Amino acid sequence: MDSNEHATFRAAIQGDRDAFEMIIRSFSRNLFAIAYGILQNREEAEDVVQDTLVKAWKSRWRVRDPEKFPAWISTIARHRARDLARRRRPEPLPHEFESAETVEATTETENVDLDSEVYAALSQLPELHRMAVTLRYFEELDYATIERTLGLTNGALRGILGRALGVMRRRLKPALASIA
Repeated sequence: MDSNEHATFRAAIQGDRDAFEMIIRSFSRNLFAIAYGILQNREEAEDVVQDTLVKAWKSRWRVRDPEKFPAWISTIARHRARDLARRRRPEPLPHEFESAETVEATTETENVDLDSEVYAALSQLPELHRMAVTLRYFEELDYATIERTLGLTNGALRGILGRALGVMRRRLKPALASIA
């Protein structure tokens, strides 16, 4: 963390609205990626980001070390998203969807929707793995930023990404084989 970031975090913690606004501009995307990784729903993830920023502003005084601010605000987003995911109630599929799905399944062998397969594989990962993959490969963040955001060491992040990609490769192997 450079001295400018440190000063910005310290100022935001002490109540400087302009500094907090700078943090919002620089962290909103990361927070969205974390929330989306858990919820897999754009609107809900946007709501979580808003809730996170409001809670962070109201409880910013709790952060004693400015260097821990990124991990702290990311933890708030992760907890808010988990809470929302827990409150969801499974909704039954409409009857028309079920019959269309059956017809589609018979013709799907040649027309694999790779995007949906990737998202399905991603959704089966543990939460931390999903967040790390989303931040690295969808948001294209560097390792240092992800480490600070998730509060991980470099070795832990590399291990998580390696395991996550291995699981996704195994999950996507049949879909990729049917395309080739």
